[in-house]
Amino acid sequence: MIINLNGKTAIVSGSTAGIGHAIAHGLAEAGASVIVNGRTQERVKQAVDKIKTALPKADVKGIAADLGTNEGAQELIKQVPEADILINNLGIFEPKPFFDIPDEDWARFFCVNVLSGVRLARHYTRGMVERKWGRVIFISSESGVQIPAEMIHYGMTKTAQLAVSRGLAETVAGTGVTVNAVLPGPTRSEGVEKFVEQVGKQSGKSFEQTEKDFFRTMRPSSLLKRFATNEEVANMVVYLSSEQASATTGAAVRVDGGVVRAIV
Repeated sequence: MIINLNGKTAIVSGSTAGIGHAIAHGLAEAGASVIVNGRTQERVKQAVDKIKTALPKADVKGIAADLGTNEGAQELIKQVPEADILINNLGIFEPKPFFDIPDEDWARFFCVNVLSGVRLARHYTRGMVERKWGRVIFISSESGVQIPAEMIHYGMTKTAQLAVSRGLAETVAGTGVTVNAVLPGPTRSEGVEKFVEQVGKQSGKSFEQTEKDFFRTMRPSSLLKRFATNEEVANMVVYLSSEQASATTGAAVRVDGGVVRAIV
């Protein structure tokens, strides 16, 4: 299968590192003109330069904007009025006991993880419908299906993304625009890597041993028994962004290593 995204413009929110950066790289490699996004100009430039070093012919630009705010979303929209592919990847997470999560954290997680994608989808999907082609993808999580007790506020936002994704797919039915959610499982992203390394230092264990302990105690249902790579998740997103995935819409596609114990 050869995926060709030449002539398509793709926006990937939160794409300076981790899964988002791997998605931006994959889309650029497939020929799309890619907009990399992050909160600071320095991080954005580093991410753009990294892709261009690996793919010298890639059309990649960067926009620094905090999409967790309406002002940041409007700045991105002002600079890039139209897009064919929208990847709502921006997200934050932190382990915190339920009884210690204040109202402010609930609101902050919802604004960053959910409203950022809602704002962008509300703008860009209109143009996709008019042009009769488009791809909108929300990067949710297996945590939206089986809520982690150690970060319920995060799981809540990931469930909300599933609802928005399915509802938007219903809204644009029959237009040539597809809307899907991708559910990564435990993935070796920048944040997860730092978290595991921190835990390993505290216990005096290597990354590999800490990883084994994590899957034995925290995610025992995993069939993969390791963290997925950012590229493994990105591969699914690039496919869903392609013409070849035209019959897949309104779906919650799992790239979770079998963590969710379900047959559908």
